[in-house]
Amino acid sequence: MSTEKKQFSSNDFHKTFARPTFVKPSKIIHKNVEEEGVHNQFSTERKHPVFFVDLPTKNISMTIGGLLPDQITNRHRHTYETVLYVVEGEGWTEIEDERVEWKAGDAVYIPSWAWHRHGNLNKDQSAKYIACENAPQLQNLGVALREEEGRDL
Repeated sequence: MSTEKKQFSSNDFHKTFARPTFVKPSKIIHKNVEEEGVHNQFSTERKHPVFFVDLPTKNISMTIGGLLPDQITNRHRHTYETVLYVVEGEGWTEIEDERVEWKAGDAVYIPSWAWHRHGNLNKDQSAKYIACENAPQLQNLGVALREEEGRDL
């Protein structure tokens, strides 16, 4: 029995079949995410509280974001897609030239490379959302990019 692996070329892409294997991750739960405090670098840069869910994902990330009362974030864009699920509060997201209002229970899609920013409609209460992004996947491929208006441009 030969242990030599067959070399494939681009003509053979239809002949390659995935051989998945289970690799036990170092961590499968991150308890009390918000009790660890905000991620200072990103919270300062994004000008609103950001809590990272610290799990060993290679393709998707999850963060908990917050908007303080009456707060508006910087305009920014990135090469990865984002889906926001609003947990608390009410606000808006401006994507390029369209502004959509949201409240708890709504989900918002932000396409890759679209200029966007978020705002809290309430002057007294914070808003909170969960953001899921494919940033790790693009970082692993070396093509993740983020631009902040006023910092990078």
